[in-house]
Amino acid sequence: MPYPEQLVKPMREELTRIGVIELRDSNAVDEAFTNVSGKTQLLIINSVCGCAAANARPAVILAQQSEIQPDEMITVFAGQDVEATARSREYLGGIPPSSPFIALLSSGDPVFVLERRHIEGRSASAIALDLVKAYETHCGTNGKAKESTTAQTSASDDQDSVPPTFKSIL
Repeated sequence: MPYPEQLVKPMREELTRIGVIELRDSNAVDEAFTNVSGKTQLLIINSVCGCAAANARPAVILAQQSEIQPDEMITVFAGQDVEATARSREYLGGIPPSSPFIALLSSGDPVFVLERRHIEGRSASAIALDLVKAYETHCGTNGKAKESTTAQTSASDDQDSVPPTFKSIL
């Protein structure tokens, strides 16, 4: 049973206010995933969950400060727009259901995923940093990935020297 709309409205608006396109039914989801060749999309499966979604939405907002952005940002609301959420998960081929959930897609294929387990217990700024790194890797002019991988290599080298217990907070 969905939550009362007055409860979720502010959570919806947190994303739509920054230009994220809300998909409320399966037809809208199908439309969003049509003609995606060469295009990058950020899919946010929104959620009421305070422990994780409370930082996922602000992370998406913080990541908008990056110069490089996906071509389109779309969202469905788990537990609210049940049909749209189920349909969007069909496009994620084999990735287990999770909410909140954020995926960066390139030409309709997931290239970066943050499941609830990657979001829960982390700050919005740490999650935003993950998103920005994914944007830098997979997005660029007209949705094409950056050609230079120098920055990506040095960033991963830095993380490799960090003890595993700290990697989740970087």
